[in-house]
Amino acid sequence: MRGFSIRPSIRYIFVFCVALFSATVIAQAQQPGKIFRIGYLDPSTASGSTIPLEVFRQELRKLGWVEGKNITIEYRFADQKPERLRELAAELVRLKVDLIVTYGGPPPVAAKRATSTIPIVMATGDPVGAGLVVSLARPGGNVTGLSSLTAELHTKRLEVLKDAVPKLTRVGILRSVAVDSDQDIQWNELRRAAPALKVKLEEIETELEAKSLESALQTLKQKQVGAIMTGVGGRFFAERKQIVELARNFRLPAIYTQKEFVNEGGLMAYGVDFDDLFQRAAGYVDKILKGAKPADLPVQQATKFEFIINLKAAKQIGLTIPVRVLERANQVIK
Repeated sequence: MRGFSIRPSIRYIFVFCVALFSATVIAQAQQPGKIFRIGYLDPSTASGSTIPLEVFRQELRKLGWVEGKNITIEYRFADQKPERLRELAAELVRLKVDLIVTYGGPPPVAAKRATSTIPIVMATGDPVGAGLVVSLARPGGNVTGLSSLTAELHTKRLEVLKDAVPKLTRVGILRSVAVDSDQDIQWNELRRAAPALKVKLEEIETELEAKSLESALQTLKQKQVGAIMTGVGGRFFAERKQIVELARNFRLPAIYTQKEFVNEGGLMAYGVDFDDLFQRAAGYVDKILKGAKPADLPVQQATKFEFIINLKAAKQIGLTIPVRVLERANQVIK
């Protein structure tokens, strides 16, 4: 039996046709398909969330999702007015976004109330404590994402503060005046831990704007607190510069939730690496836009933590931080 062969002229035609077909397939693959619409819900301000948002967008680009090319992002900021979150969440639902990304504790609650079908990715928060998922391993609904271990870390911050400030017996707590369940989740464990650490908590609610913050710190100073702690989330993050300046002016040692507070001149920060959380949130978005269901994507807990001390800030308020505390820090700014 003779082997199969193609005459030269026919061979050239065959090769040309194969090449043309391949080029057509590649061209079709490169043509823009559906442009997915992502909703972003944040309790703070656009300027206050610049850093985490840029981390999120950069990671999306690495995964092949580029604004204006195959995704658009509808940004909604409550501008420090959490009562607006429900309205903003409903607006995103009316826009028929394919997915909603949230920052902080109250936004995913508002988003969940607005929709039970559109996927919701939490970049931070406490999904179990807020009743948004059945469990971390099996979310069971339309919410998934990252847990930032808020309640547990508040207790750890109090322990660090106790070690860093000699003879500390009274700690001021800055809370947002906005009432939401997330705040109670944040502070309940801390209230239970305080007596064992022989520390009394002085809690004060404040509007997150200059005059109210100054008044709150003045009141805490009058109550003779030896140090302060702040709430966690986008609203406090947006006002970090103002809070740091006031703490320094009142000569109050403070421990913050994120490194960006220390970057603004704050004394100490202990908490999760929020850059890591927003990078991982982009991974959830990638999976869901490619067809995964939130109910099948386990909620992941924070795994990277940062402890930063600013010795310049300590010197400004006349505080000497013990060597044993400095040795535990990931970074010491001299």
